[in-house]
Amino acid sequence: MKHYGGCLCGDVRYEVTGSFENFFLCHCSRCRRDTGSSHAANLFSRTATLRWLNGEENVVVFHLPETRHVRSFCSQCGSALPTMQTHGRETLLVVPAGSLETDVPIRPQGHILMGSRANWDMELEHVPAFEGLPG
Repeated sequence: MKHYGGCLCGDVRYEVTGSFENFFLCHCSRCRRDTGSSHAANLFSRTATLRWLNGEENVVVFHLPETRHVRSFCSQCGSALPTMQTHGRETLLVVPAGSLETDVPIRPQGHILMGSRANWDMELEHVPAFEGLPG
């Protein structure tokens, strides 16, 4: 299975070959700061491979010192991009779901780290929804 994605400005494009084993919505404070939103939506794979199709020189990898938190992004537009994370002997491909141009093949399996979610991230299903911009 092949998946394609890229950044907002189009400078970086990538291909993932293989399957995703997990899809989680992480509400930790680090992921909220990374995304500027209530949570990060990331796909995970221990077996899939990542290949940069163009713009690899624009990929910046930030590793928060003394943590396992790693984030890759486009140096031009700041969009989140896939990253390879190594923990001991295990390597994990982490793909921001929103960076994919192809359909996401699995549904989220759960919300994680809900104990540190934002105080405004509750009962959002009761907030009005609009098809376009509110008028």
